[in-house]
Amino acid sequence: MKTRIIHAFAGTMIWASILLSIYVNQNWLWLTGFVGINLLQSSITNWCLLDKILGKLGVSNKGDSCGV
Repeated sequence: MKTRIIHAFAGTMIWASILLSIYVNQNWLWLTGFVGINLLQSSITNWCLLDKILGKLGVSNKGDSCGV
């Protein structure tokens, strides 16, 4: 469940920043870049801040096909 939440959150942030850059200001694309860099960093280091936050909130990896 945790991995699905992380993927959904990242996808939502990317879509939100793209829409905000179209309708508000192009500087919102920095958020897309930040999310992309965070995804790359977590794939290299296997550490994700949102994963730690969700763990503290009691969300588990049960039922995940790709959960660690």
